[in-house]
Amino acid sequence: QVQLVESGGGLVQAGGSLRLSCAASGRTLRQCVMGWFRQAPGKEREFVATISWTGSRTEYADSVKGRFTISRDNAKDAVYLQMNSLKPEDTAIYYCAAGGLYGSEFRRGTGVDYWGQGTQVTVSS
Repeated sequence: QVQLVESGGGLVQAGGSLRLSCAASGRTLRQCVMGWFRQAPGKEREFVATISWTGSRTEYADSVKGRFTISRDNAKDAVYLQMNSLKPEDTAIYYCAAGGLYGSEFRRGTGVDYWGQGTQVTVSS
């Protein structure tokens, strides 16, 4: 069993930056694909970014490419999401996720085995 705890959310003005962190406990993340998803009010949860367990592969949703960067530190069992040039449409609850296979199933959410509880990100205009 893996417990994922996100932190780093908050209120920021458009154009600003935030760094989300996800810490794991209960089991090492070293063999897990990791990612971030988000859910805005009234919308379905959507894929944001994913990173392979070695960190050598990453993928991003088109809406965040060039602005967000996902990274991981396997020694600390942690994953990060650096968010720059934030826009009001980035406002959402952001969830950390862990799974076994890198690819489309993970990006769809069906390949996610563990979810964090979420952290709120609010971007004001």
